[in-house]
Amino acid sequence: MNQLLRVQNFTISNDGVAAGENQSFESPFGFDHRDMFAWAGATASWPNRTDPGGSRGLDDYFSRDFAQNIGAEIMGRNKFGFQRGPWKDLEWQGWWGDEPPFHTPVFVMTHHPRPSFTLSDTTFHFVDADPTTALEQAREAAQGKDVRLGGGVTTIREFLDADLVDTMHVAVSPVELGSGLRLWESPDELRDRFNLEIVPSPSGMTHHLFWRK
Repeated sequence: MNQLLRVQNFTISNDGVAAGENQSFESPFGFDHRDMFAWAGATASWPNRTDPGGSRGLDDYFSRDFAQNIGAEIMGRNKFGFQRGPWKDLEWQGWWGDEPPFHTPVFVMTHHPRPSFTLSDTTFHFVDADPTTALEQAREAAQGKDVRLGGGVTTIREFLDADLVDTMHVAVSPVELGSGLRLWESPDELRDRFNLEIVPSPSGMTHHLFWRK
């Protein structure tokens, strides 16, 4: 069975920005990200929802699909945490607390490896490897299921440049950020390798669906 590398629910601004340049403990995305990500939190299937209700429809479909047939995740060091360079200590175990939302092995791309650790049903591995090698490790751990490429934007660009991404769902928010780390100047940049369907949602989001030609 073909194991896909999938980008899912990756959210950017209308001008292509996925993260600010000044990430910190107080500001994980480098800017106030609440408006940009509000679409996911409003859905009935949002995994962190603690109260009943939430929207149904297109946005909820993508929230519900987040974990479907995913056996492992790859993420960049900048998604895992705000620290740069050698680890000053090993106490930092990610933004997600004792119950991370991944429920699979997670492979963190970094030039500064550290020992693996497990929180609940998620084990984090730290790999100093090129995208192809990291994907091979993740596919083995996924045991026949697909691998999710979780971000951040620099990591997604690296895997796109290596021509390893099979499908992408990019949720484009109507907000404009002006500066920061961009996934693209225009989604048309990817049409040479991907089919693209653009689906507007009543929430104001525009969902971009890419699949390899």
